[in-house]
Amino acid sequence: MPSPLILTVCLSLLVTLVPPAVSAATPEQGRTLASADAYGVMPPRQRVEAENRVLEDRLNTLLPRLMAETGFDMWLVINREYAEDPVYFSLVPQPSFAARRTTMLVFNRLADGRVERLSVNRYPLGPPYETGWSGGELDAQWQALADLIMERDPARIGINVSEQWAVADGLTQGLAGRLSKVLPPDFGKRLQPAENLVVRWLETRVPSELAFYPHVASIARGVIAEAFSSRVITPGISTTSDVAWYIRERFESLGLRPWFMPYVNRQAPELACEQDSDFCGGSGVIQPGDVLHTDVGICYLKLCTDTQEMGYVLRAGEEDVPAGLGAALAAGNRWQDLFTREFRTGRSGNEVLAATRRAVEAEGIYGKTYTHPLGYFGHAPGPTIGMWDNQGPTPGQGDWLLYPDTAYAIEGNVKVRVPEWDGQWVQVKLEQGALFDGEQVTYLAGRQVAWHVVR
Repeated sequence: MPSPLILTVCLSLLVTLVPPAVSAATPEQGRTLASADAYGVMPPRQRVEAENRVLEDRLNTLLPRLMAETGFDMWLVINREYAEDPVYFSLVPQPSFAARRTTMLVFNRLADGRVERLSVNRYPLGPPYETGWSGGELDAQWQALADLIMERDPARIGINVSEQWAVADGLTQGLAGRLSKVLPPDFGKRLQPAENLVVRWLETRVPSELAFYPHVASIARGVIAEAFSSRVITPGISTTSDVAWYIRERFESLGLRPWFMPYVNRQAPELACEQDSDFCGGSGVIQPGDVLHTDVGICYLKLCTDTQEMGYVLRAGEEDVPAGLGAALAAGNRWQDLFTREFRTGRSGNEVLAATRRAVEAEGIYGKTYTHPLGYFGHAPGPTIGMWDNQGPTPGQGDWLLYPDTAYAIEGNVKVRVPEWDGQWVQVKLEQGALFDGEQVTYLAGRQVAWHVVR
């Protein structure tokens, strides 16, 4: 079960899912009605202390456990400016914008289980790292690294090279060659791919992160609620592109970085949607009776979201969403339930997908599952659970096992025939951030169970 702290935070943050009430307005006026402070987003300067506090927590508590779990005595993260290792920024204090010149991080596991953290750099990093060497001459830097390694004499040294995981393949060919040259031959044989350690480091969330991750997800959901409303959309005038840009500019007004351009599309009776179509929807002017869909992602305090929700534009005389569309969203929620109940610690992503497909097909739901982990990347490392273009096993990344304290974008779609559309298919595409605590899946900031309505 989730801890009382996590449940309390999740429940308390549900109030942020609906932005502050505002009066009706034109799309342009709607851009300024909701205060930038309404979501409690910290300015960049204030984020530094919070992010560094989490970093120290992770280095003190998580890294020693993962190095022991993966069997590494030492882990080297070596990179250069303009070619930073993907894992680098998850390991260094803020504000950090680059690996200045050649930056070397050394993590050495001690006999008592603690991990010694050293920097071998032209410019010392300072806490939470001790300075193993600082100076200006590159050859001396490499020799200092070699001396440090030989002095500590680790049996198994992890380096970031991987055929499978891009995030664990950050050691460039040039740096790998230089490392091999400065080490004695017997030490070179101790160098082993650290991909298991890198993936476990990036996918695992610590309690200090779990306390605020629901808030990050709630911001994404709140901005979608703004966008799929009459404060932003004027039927017959607003376009799908207008709404997508509203979402992007709204995030940027909050000082938040979208990690991809928001996507908005429309479905309508006159737009064909076949059962075997991968995705249904098009662009253009939004009209009464349209079904809307958006896909958005932001990163805040280093943690990323990926969210998809659905909206409906009322026709003249309609008071609510047609019953057929209500049933379609309910089918999407049922797919979510069948899917998330298949999460088990130690199951692979491929095994979860196969079990989900059996359960969904048994209930006659036509849908697809294509879920990915969340964390320091929107498409984070961890178990792949289906692909939109492959509902069978995904070799390699689909074989990765589920671990506790990992986050996922619960992503997929269902198709349902809508009586009010003369039996035409509608595709409900859903995606919500969620935590797997080892026993059950909990949505970080709730999930969509009712249509956003544009009146």
